[in-house]
Amino acid sequence: MKRRQFLTGAGLAATTAAVASPAIAQSQPEVKWRLTSSFPKSLDTIYGGAEVMAKQVSELTDGKFQIQVFAGGEIVPALQALDAAQNGTVEAAHTVSYYYVGKDPTFAVAASVPFGTNARQLNSWMYAGGGIELFNEFYKKYNLVGFPCGNTGVQMGGWFRKEIKSVADLQGLKFRIGGIAGQVLAKLGVVPQQIAGGDIYPALEKGTIDGAEWVGPYDDEKLGFAKVAPYYYYPGFWEGGPTVHALFNKEKYDALPKNYQAALQSACAFTNAWMLARYDYLNSPAIKRLVGAGVQLRPFPNDVMEACLKATNELWAEISAKNADFKKAIDAMQQIRNDEYLWFQVGEYTYDTFMIRNRPRG
Repeated sequence: MKRRQFLTGAGLAATTAAVASPAIAQSQPEVKWRLTSSFPKSLDTIYGGAEVMAKQVSELTDGKFQIQVFAGGEIVPALQALDAAQNGTVEAAHTVSYYYVGKDPTFAVAASVPFGTNARQLNSWMYAGGGIELFNEFYKKYNLVGFPCGNTGVQMGGWFRKEIKSVADLQGLKFRIGGIAGQVLAKLGVVPQQIAGGDIYPALEKGTIDGAEWVGPYDDEKLGFAKVAPYYYYPGFWEGGPTVHALFNKEKYDALPKNYQAALQSACAFTNAWMLARYDYLNSPAIKRLVGAGVQLRPFPNDVMEACLKATNELWAEISAKNADFKKAIDAMQQIRNDEYLWFQVGEYTYDTFMIRNRPRG
């Protein structure tokens, strides 16, 4: 081929590509979805995750795919977000699937269970170990498709009006706690209460409940729990690294063009990383402020931790004996957790422990 012919052909190809790209974009349908969150707008990180995801989807589709985000209670109550996506009231929900253990305890394993994985382990299971596929097989029974869309990292054990000095102090304690963890604590005499985030403070203030857990220092400070419950316990052993899911109505999701489905998945993955990074960044100064203001920071007594671990293992055996979906999910989670702690014990734990000991030296 002569040089003149080659350059002419290359120029034509470039011109064609420049014309074709907008034409392809213009051929994509305009899609408008509604998403209901389980969280109030005041919690800019856990609620904000849905807005971050929606913005990413819009940018990835040149504004053709728009998702309007609604806070808990604006369309349906906060703890009915999954139901709204399932039945098509909205196309999407941003929620924590352990809220729905009343439907099936398997929902909890997708988010977080007592003495489960930390955030990194859960992400490795989801993205590399088949976790997303495992749970979408389960979600299909509820006309849903789901993807990780946020993680808070390890949570705090919650706020209490009185000290927890031993297992005996759990007897009769009315405690706001979500998901399957309430069933574990009930074995030790706790009376679990599932209350949406925006309703916790008045219940704690009025004495309707004796204690409450939510997320961690940044969100808890915003919600003002320190004003009505001075004792702040750690760790939240029932939430070592809970995933917040974006759940989509399966019929609506399947009807999307493939590139819109890919945009949703990419936006969810971006939000999953964004939320964890943001909580890690914001929790440190928040806990400094809380302790500086007089909050009584306490570790759970060891006998409480040991008793809860024993109760957890008993509950898993009981549920697994009658629920095949739960057994499949919990067995997979425990294998991932146990295997990865072999590596974390060698690498992460030794490094982090050394650095924590030496932190005062600067």
